[in-house]
Amino acid sequence: MVRADGEREVPAEEVVPGDVVLLESGGRVPADVRLLEAVGLATDESLLTGEAEPAAKDARAALAEDAALGDRATMAYAGTIVAAGRGRAVVVATGSATQVGQIARSVDEAETVAPPLIARMARFSRGLAVASTVCVGALALVAVAQGHTFAEVTTVAVALLVAAVPEGLAISLTVALAVATRRMAKRRVITRRLASVEALGSCTFVASDKTGTLTMNELSCTHVALPGGPGRAVAEVLAARRAEGAGVTDPDPVRDLVEAAARASEVGGDAPGPDAPARGGAEADRGRPVGDAVDRAVLALHARALGPRAPAPTSTPALPYESERGYAAHVFERDGAPWVAVKGAVERVLPMCATAPGAGAPDAVLAQAAALADAGQRVLAVAWGPLPAGPGGGAGPGAAGASAEGLAPERLRGLELLGLLGLRDPLRPGARAALAACRDAGIEVAMVTGDHPGTALAVSRELGLTDDPARVLTGARLREASREGPAAVDALVREARVFARVEPTQKLEIVQSLIRLGHIVAVTGDGANDAPALRAAHVGVAMGKRGTDVAREAADLILADDDFSSLVAGVEEGRIAYANVRKVIFLLLSIGAAEIALFVLARIFDLPTPLLAVQLLWLNLVTNGIQDKALALEPPEGDELARPPRPPAEPIFDRRMIERVLLSATLMGVLAFAMFRTLLQLGEPVESARNAVLLLMVLFEVVQCGNARSERSPVLPRSPLENPWLLGAALLALAVHLGAMHLPWISGVLHVAPVSLPHFLGCGLLAVLVFAALEVHKHLRLRAR
Repeated sequence: MVRADGEREVPAEEVVPGDVVLLESGGRVPADVRLLEAVGLATDESLLTGEAEPAAKDARAALAEDAALGDRATMAYAGTIVAAGRGRAVVVATGSATQVGQIARSVDEAETVAPPLIARMARFSRGLAVASTVCVGALALVAVAQGHTFAEVTTVAVALLVAAVPEGLAISLTVALAVATRRMAKRRVITRRLASVEALGSCTFVASDKTGTLTMNELSCTHVALPGGPGRAVAEVLAARRAEGAGVTDPDPVRDLVEAAARASEVGGDAPGPDAPARGGAEADRGRPVGDAVDRAVLALHARALGPRAPAPTSTPALPYESERGYAAHVFERDGAPWVAVKGAVERVLPMCATAPGAGAPDAVLAQAAALADAGQRVLAVAWGPLPAGPGGGAGPGAAGASAEGLAPERLRGLELLGLLGLRDPLRPGARAALAACRDAGIEVAMVTGDHPGTALAVSRELGLTDDPARVLTGARLREASREGPAAVDALVREARVFARVEPTQKLEIVQSLIRLGHIVAVTGDGANDAPALRAAHVGVAMGKRGTDVAREAADLILADDDFSSLVAGVEEGRIAYANVRKVIFLLLSIGAAEIALFVLARIFDLPTPLLAVQLLWLNLVTNGIQDKALALEPPEGDELARPPRPPAEPIFDRRMIERVLLSATLMGVLAFAMFRTLLQLGEPVESARNAVLLLMVLFEVVQCGNARSERSPVLPRSPLENPWLLGAALLALAVHLGAMHLPWISGVLHVAPVSLPHFLGCGLLAVLVFAALEVHKHLRLRAR
């Protein structure tokens, strides 16, 4: 840092606006700065923009007033890494005034939305409380009017309220989500907030970051184009080369291309092995090789193509790459003579080559380069040849044998063009298939990135997301729409599937727009720039391996393997969890509604109370309480991802559940009342009739557990051993009740007694009728579809 009292090194937190700082390769930018000088300066801004490739800087560049963050070549930002070159800059912002500080403030100020399950459960609970109170209150008034004592009516009314309100639901809900959390962890999805498990299963729209999520965040040489030939994938070229088995002395254009490109690359550490990724500059402070990401990608290709034992260049090019120059050159000795290897922009290298002055040759090379660029590649031309004699050149091999003047573009002529290299941030394995799985599951997907629109569209095509340029929305257009208001933003966001050159605050704006459009939104990201959007979404999903601490703290879920396909697995587990919650609700509500129906019929026909308060509590807190927890452990049915996501406004108590609850509750209530009335008419004591009805209700609970195992599909084809916990719980509940009937100290409290085997079998037959009725209902619904 430079101040009026001289140049010295100080901690980053002591830097203040007005200070002049010196930037060099491998260092971290301490504050937001305006460049005064830049020599080959490039910074890794993936923290802010998501771009894998370092951004070239130019202190003298002219910028548009509304230039996007990634296009501000005269600025460097706090927290970014200097990937190459050096510079001198003046501090213009520190702390919360920096771009990173603004992101932190956006995270704190972002309004969070309630997870879908919490919102649905709140609506369901309010409706159930009102309906239960009204129903039980009406029954109590009728009972008082019929002459029952106030104490008796109050006791039964309280018991009915207990029966109507599924008090075991809270525990079962927690069990279902906890089980889903464990299952998700096995599939590499870590849960930070329990309700987010179901939220992921409910999502209708996934807004995914590109760099590090859909792509590897590793600049890599992916394509090779030899002179006169089309661009081919590196893997294909290397496989063909191995199949041909070219010897060391045989002509090998691929070997020459790779060797020349590597010689013109700067090495900032040990040359990477054949499997070493070419990581972004942000890795420099983690012990990774320091240097330009393009050079590291070339050196990785060198090791991959020529083998790990091939000698890798270890010296600095005589002319390192600088953005103003557009190429790098290195002088080396070959066959006892000085040669020069050059790599750089096609338009800078092509005039140096002997192929340039000829009819049609430059056009063919430019066409090759255009084809690679259209596919989202960064294109490098590579050439080599004898070092031209003259002032500053030809003095000898190595960097000392040539000066910058001798390697100027006007001095380098007659070189051999070896070919073109295409570099890009490759897709993650399985990313395309994962996006297809999301679409099959009815989930819309959009890509949000700070990358250039052309690059974003090329990646989108490769992912199968969209190939329509009209569906690419840039940050500049979004900024214009923001001035017009939310309606204009929503109109653009509704149609877009690729968001390019967007800034961190605009990612937040996109998420808020999607929520206004009625979507349940999941956002994936790994950088600090993603944190505000992660916080504002219904469910934020951060990357575990490469995600920043800021992103992980803002997220609800973390992908431990940084693989987008794990997100699809999380969606499936979330849907399973919600389905199990609905199964538990159906079980509890149907039994509670059946008890209320039984009491309503008893009041209508002016019969004695069919069940005592203690018997109602036994049904709901003991026998049913054993089974509903086990139902929350139900395994998947197998078609979760084949169903569309639930509409965001759909309540838990929807039409399908209403039909099933009404059908089963009515049938159980009528059958139980019919038994109670018949036994009284046959002269049975009231206590004996209640004992029979209580046993029948316990059997109803057992068969309802089976009915609840699937909302859509018949249960009979499924083995009860698929959920041994439920089978064991059902048998245990029945055994507990039968035991209570035979144990004097419990039977006296519950007013129950043993029944004969024919009586037990008769109750079992009535229970089976309820099971059969629900199975028929499912078959009819399936046929009606």
